[in-house]
Amino acid sequence: MQTQTWVEKYRPKSFPEVKGQDEAIKKIKNFVNSFFLAALTKARKKNVLILHGPPGTGKTTLAHVAALDTNSEIFELNASDFRDRKKLDEVLKPAIEQQSLFSSNKQKIILVDEVDGISAVDRGGLQELLDLISTTTYPVIVTANNIWDKKFSQLRQKSELVQLKEIEYRVTKDILINILKKEGLFIDNNILTSISIKAKGDIRAAINDIQTLSKTDSKNITSEMLDERNKEKDIFNALKLIFKGKPTPETLRIFDEVNMPLDQILLWLEENIPSEYKNKELYTAFDYLSKADLFKGRIYKQQYWRFLIYENIFLSYGISSSKLSTKTPNTGFTSYKKPTRILKIWMSNQKNAQKKTIAVKYAKYVHIGSKRAMSEFNTLKPILQNPDVQKELKLSEEEITYLENGA
Repeated sequence: MQTQTWVEKYRPKSFPEVKGQDEAIKKIKNFVNSFFLAALTKARKKNVLILHGPPGTGKTTLAHVAALDTNSEIFELNASDFRDRKKLDEVLKPAIEQQSLFSSNKQKIILVDEVDGISAVDRGGLQELLDLISTTTYPVIVTANNIWDKKFSQLRQKSELVQLKEIEYRVTKDILINILKKEGLFIDNNILTSISIKAKGDIRAAINDIQTLSKTDSKNITSEMLDERNKEKDIFNALKLIFKGKPTPETLRIFDEVNMPLDQILLWLEENIPSEYKNKELYTAFDYLSKADLFKGRIYKQQYWRFLIYENIFLSYGISSSKLSTKTPNTGFTSYKKPTRILKIWMSNQKNAQKKTIAVKYAKYVHIGSKRAMSEFNTLKPILQNPDVQKELKLSEEEITYLENGA
């Protein structure tokens, strides 16, 4: 049974393995090395480096590679850790003030990952972060998708900014090909090109796509199954805020920024709830999910579209509040999975689509109705599997493959 995602399995361990970010790598290496070469003095104005740019471009990976490159311990925090000033003070202050846990001579890097999410879980955490990083004797690396919000103005003033660029699609494609070779798998070149282009530089999303598609017969895959990415706030970030964040009124608006229907979001939650919740929390979360599904049914059966608000409440605030108040939330990294049901639904729709286009071509050629051709399709299959007939009807490669696979 596969327990490790390809994103984790093939995460770069050294700077040469990081592709498409040469300028950013130079700046990161210079920042970290110069910090360790000289003691922190008043002459040094910046002790924080902000890596910002689109999702999946390697911000967190580069911080970890910098630690490996300098043989440093890395202390990692996510924005979801910053629930209040007291929490942040308890967790981050000791890390900043204490020496490495493993060796008194070993260097340390403080990583504050995805600082964008601080305001979504608490409004006091950002100021406490600013207060604490001003006293650190260790380099602090902060990552963010968007650092230009006015609430980050003071943080920007204290920091050196490094922007990661969107990865060119050919670089993304080369990374995917290399992973598939190591896995001993093959995906059609056109599909890989489509994945790489539509990922828009999000290597993490592209790798997740090929891992999902690797479980499907490559002959049945076409580029139409690959959705455009919403870079404002994708479903992965939304899930993280739901599962790891404290439920607040802002939680109710999380899905407003995700370019995905609630019905599909429900499938994402269904797939990933077991990765975050256990025991009573798991029961409570699935209870809220079932209530959301109940309202979804009423919406479609009775056309009560005003019930969408209730479906959203259960999927957002309800599932987020399933965490036990007495339990420390799971603030570690969780790799969320794409719903398997979505792929199965797509595959079913794709087969029907191929069947319909073949029937339409045949109907036009023999001058009968397309509905009749569809109804008699099973009878027509032996005829349609004849190469001469396929050539005469000008069937596409996808249509021929569909017929060869047993239609």
